[in-house]
Amino acid sequence: TASSLKEEKKSDFEENMAKFGNFLLKIILITTVFVFAANFLLHKGLVESLLFALALAVAITPEVLPIIITVALSRGALKLAKKKVVVKRLSAIESMGNMDILCTDKTGTLTENKIIMTDYFDLGGKKDDKIVLYSLLANSAVVNRDKISGNPLDVAIWKYAKDASIEKFEKIDEIEFDFERKRMSTVVKNEKILLISKGAPESIIDICKNLDKKKAMEKVKELSSSGHRVLAVAFKEVKSKKDYTKEDEKDLKFLGFLTFTDPPKKDAKDALEAFDRLGVEIKVLTGDDPSVAFKVCRDLGMDIKEEDVILGFDGDVNRAKIFARVTPEQKLQIVKALKEKHVVGFLGDGINDAPALRMADVGITVDTASDVARDASDIILLKKSLKVVANGIREGRRSFGNIMKYILNTISANFGNMFTIAISSLFLKFIPLLPTQILLANFMTDMPMLSISTDNVDSSILRKPKKWDINLISKFMMHFGALSSIFDFITIFILMFVLNLGIPGFRTAWFLESCLSEIVITFAIRSKKKFYKSKPSKILVFMSAATFLIILFAIYSPIGKLFEFSKLSIPLLIMIFLILLAYFSCAEVLKRYFFKKYEF
Repeated sequence: TASSLKEEKKSDFEENMAKFGNFLLKIILITTVFVFAANFLLHKGLVESLLFALALAVAITPEVLPIIITVALSRGALKLAKKKVVVKRLSAIESMGNMDILCTDKTGTLTENKIIMTDYFDLGGKKDDKIVLYSLLANSAVVNRDKISGNPLDVAIWKYAKDASIEKFEKIDEIEFDFERKRMSTVVKNEKILLISKGAPESIIDICKNLDKKKAMEKVKELSSSGHRVLAVAFKEVKSKKDYTKEDEKDLKFLGFLTFTDPPKKDAKDALEAFDRLGVEIKVLTGDDPSVAFKVCRDLGMDIKEEDVILGFDGDVNRAKIFARVTPEQKLQIVKALKEKHVVGFLGDGINDAPALRMADVGITVDTASDVARDASDIILLKKSLKVVANGIREGRRSFGNIMKYILNTISANFGNMFTIAISSLFLKFIPLLPTQILLANFMTDMPMLSISTDNVDSSILRKPKKWDINLISKFMMHFGALSSIFDFITIFILMFVLNLGIPGFRTAWFLESCLSEIVITFAIRSKKKFYKSKPSKILVFMSAATFLIILFAIYSPIGKLFEFSKLSIPLLIMIFLILLAYFSCAEVLKRYFFKKYEF
C-alpha cells in the first residue's frame, strides 16, 4: 500500500502522447535524412540542402501541439470549475474522457450518506435494550455535547439513543476495527468485566457459541435483501488482565441486530442512465453486505443479476458489477486488474482509498475527503455526485475530440505537403520552397489551429470513450496525405508546364496553395458529418479568415520581398481557388469512405 502511494503516476493520456512522439520522430528523421541526402547528391549545395531539410523537419513537427493540448485542457478545467469540479492535474481531463469503467462506493454516491438507525432486536425478533446500550459502549464515535462525529453507523446509533447514558461503565481497553475482522471490541467494567464486539453480522456470528448460525445468517440475508444495513452485537464476561487482543474475540454470546437505512440519492438514477449513454460501465466496490448493495443498485435501475454480485475479490474483474465486503487492499487489486484492458476511474474519499485513487487512471475524491485521499486524487468534487462526474467525462471527450482534430489535420497536411516538396526537389532544378517560406507557411497554418480547442464537437464523440490509436493516425496520415500530395502535384504541373511560371512566381503560388489547402481541409475533416451539417465555432471561422487575409498581405505587401514572393495575377488566384474547391470536395468523399472503413 505504501509503495502504491510512492509510485509516479503516468496517465493513459501521457503514455499515448509518448507513443505518438516516438511515431512522429521516426517520420521526421526518415524524411529529413532522405531530403538532405537527395538534394546534396543532386549538387544543390551542402548548406542549402541542409537548411532545406531542417526547415522540412520543423514544418512536419506539430510544434503547436503542446499549446493546443494545454489550451484545450485548461478550457475544460475552467468549465468544470463552474460545475463544482476542481482539476488538480490537467491530463486527468483527457483520461476522464477516455474512461470506460468507473469504480465507486455505494455510500454517499448512490445513496444520500444520511444513515439512520431504524430498529434493534434479538434473533427471536424481541427488543432488548442491552443491544443499544452495548452498541454505544463498543462505539468509535466522538460525542462532544450536541456534536457527534466519526463512523456514520456509530453516529447513527448515538443519534437514535441520544438520551442513553453509559457513565456507569468504565472503559478498560479497546480492540480497534480492521477490514480483515470487520468488527471492533471494547472491554468495559461495571459490576463485571465485559468484552463487547460489534460489527458485520457474519464476523460477529462467526465468533459466537451456542447459536444457530444458519438461522442467524438467514435473518441477516432477509434484512439485507430488504435494503437494510445490519450490524450485530455480542458479548462475554472476561477476567481482568493487562491487555486484550483479537484472540480474546471468541466464544461470545450473541445479543442481537441493529438495522439502518441510507436512502438512494434522488439524482442517482438519472446519473446512472447518463453513464450508460456515455458508454461507461459502473462497478460498485463496497464494504456493505452484498444483498444491500444489490437491492440499492436494482432500485436505481442498474441492469444486474444476482450472479453479478460477488463477495470480496476472486481475481476475475469482468464477471462482477458489484464487489461487496471488499477491503482497501482488494479495491487496489480490482483497479489494478481493470487497468490492464481499460481506462479506469476510481471514486473514493477515505484514507484507505488512497492507494486505489493513486492506481486509477483518474482518481476522483470529494472536498470533505481525508487529506491523504485528496493528495492521491487527480480530481476533487465539491459535490459528491455521479452527475458531476458525468459532466467531467463529457468535457474530457470534448477536449480529446478537438486535440485529435489538430493532430489529424496537421500531420496529414504537413506530411502531404512536405512529401510533395521532398519528391519534387528530386526532379526540379531548384528548391521548390525556400526554407524561410516553409517556416512561414508552417507558422501561418498553425494560427487557426490555436482556436481549435473552442470548436464544437459532434454528439458521436461524446457517446462513447475514445482511445489514442497510433495505427489509425498513421492510416489517416497516409490517406489524406496522399490526397494532399495528388493536388500538390496537379498544382506543380499546371504552374510549371501549363503556365510556365518563373521560380519566384512558382514558389509564391505553391506557398499560397499549400497554406490555404491546410486551412480549408480543416473544415472537411473536423467532423464525420457532411461539412454543412456540423457547425464550426465562430472563433475557428474568424481565425481562419484572418489568417487567409494575413497570407495575402504577406504576399502583396512590401513584406513579401523579404520572403522573395512575387505578386500573383487574378486568373492565377482563381485557378488556385478552383484547385482548393476540388481538393475540398474530394476530401469530403474520402472522409466518408475512411470513417466508414475505420471506426474512430
